[in-house]
Amino acid sequence: MCGRFGLYARLDAVEDYYDARFSFDYEPRYNLAPEGEGVAAVRNEAPGAIDRVQWGFVPRWVDDPEAWPRPINARAETVAEKPAFAWAFEHRRCLVPASNFYEWTGRRGARIPYAIGVADTDVFSMAGLWDAWSAGGEPVTSLAIVTTEANGVVGKLHDRMPVILDREEEARWLGEADPAELRALLDPLPDGRTTRWEVSTAVNDPTREGPALVEPVGSSQSGLGEFG
Repeated sequence: MCGRFGLYARLDAVEDYYDARFSFDYEPRYNLAPEGEGVAAVRNEAPGAIDRVQWGFVPRWVDDPEAWPRPINARAETVAEKPAFAWAFEHRRCLVPASNFYEWTGRRGARIPYAIGVADTDVFSMAGLWDAWSAGGEPVTSLAIVTTEANGVVGKLHDRMPVILDREEEARWLGEADPAELRALLDPLPDGRTTRWEVSTAVNDPTREGPALVEPVGSSQSGLGEFG
């Protein structure tokens, strides 16, 4: 699954990567969580903009967003058929920029967090679905991150991981494509491109922020004062 991630590359690096501009004031974030102020997304209807979108999917047809469970992930295996996501899979896809995501292992009460990234880059795209609800209330634009089976690196921690798209796959995901072609993109990142390192348990608290959250355990740190 994907329930926490970071986006902390420089503003110009993110904008250059997508050939798009932020529509909000960008700040590096090391601990993005669902139901917060939102996450960055490049939507197929506005590929030249990096917008802030709520993380927790609300389909356009629900009666009351407050009564909807707001799933944060959509399974690649069922995304084309599941009623909550099928229309968005066909019409409203997005890229979710990230620098890493987090996963945990171990027993309850003593779980160890790991950061997972893509080798040789601090910007990559997770496949997402978005929708816009506006049936008489405050408009809600939201997204879910598509997940797939874990590769060998992430599989030591969890059986699911976000779909991470190659550069050449990003345009295909945003563009018009046959559903079978789109589904073919939803595979795990190869092991050889996946990096993983243990990080501080400070990341367990979604209110904590700062670059020390992604420092490998055992590296030189001045203490918890480094965390926001």
